[in-house]
Amino acid sequence: MSQNAGTPTLKQRIKRAAAAVRKHCKLKPQIGIILGTGLGGVAKQIRSKTVVPYDDIPHFANSTVASHDGNLVIGKLSGKTVVAMEGRFHSYEGHSQDKVTFPVRVIKALGAKILIVSNAAGGMNPQFNRGDIMIIEDHINLMGVNPLIGPNDDSLGPRFPDMSQPYDRKLIDLASEVALAEGIRTHTGVYVGVSGPNLETRAEYRFLRTIGADVVGMSTVPEVIVAAHAGLRTFGVSVITDMCLPDALEPANISDIINVANEAEPKLARLIHKVIAKITIR
Repeated sequence: MSQNAGTPTLKQRIKRAAAAVRKHCKLKPQIGIILGTGLGGVAKQIRSKTVVPYDDIPHFANSTVASHDGNLVIGKLSGKTVVAMEGRFHSYEGHSQDKVTFPVRVIKALGAKILIVSNAAGGMNPQFNRGDIMIIEDHINLMGVNPLIGPNDDSLGPRFPDMSQPYDRKLIDLASEVALAEGIRTHTGVYVGVSGPNLETRAEYRFLRTIGADVVGMSTVPEVIVAAHAGLRTFGVSVITDMCLPDALEPANISDIINVANEAEPKLARLIHKVIAKITIR
């Protein structure tokens, strides 16, 4: 793999970042968690935790989204050792796909076998309501980019990774069972990732719904692609923060979107807690 003189390879950057995290905490996480807009409170429930600011981790970007704290939190949650991202990176912030997905590589290097990804999304399925939770069973990449473009390091993953099941079926079934037992209203559907940062037009919402998407957002897809490349079992969940129905579309209010995510957080946290408690680490 060709590399400019003095420029560290991806593997070298992963190694440096993981080593820096281990200086703060020796725990080996079993599960990685990426917390999206308005959902960072889950990290506050982690016990015996170590908080590592992104600024202290080599090659990590800085999150510029107001609701994202910008820390890596390592500790215990529901009997498992976890590492959680309080805030993720987005392409619309100006980050490259390499920067957006780099934390997934580090989470894997720290020892995680499973990745849990959450996000706030706009609902296009008329059967959904604001505040509902959708378990992601598949996705559509309309971001116009792919994090795997470029030279491939076979030791990190295959050149052509299979994407027939990017979201682990057993984890989907487990979460559905947990939600039913806990009385949490959930749906299962397809997430479409777009670049943002603007929200979509009426025509775009019609198009996205026509091609099979139930919700739309500006994250998750790159991270899940890299997770699949790295061999992580992945579970994804969206909180429906606003309804994007073309014939009844209202102007978006970001404050309202964040408020809905905050209100939905307790039930999402309960779902994630119970799922993690029941997960079997292979």
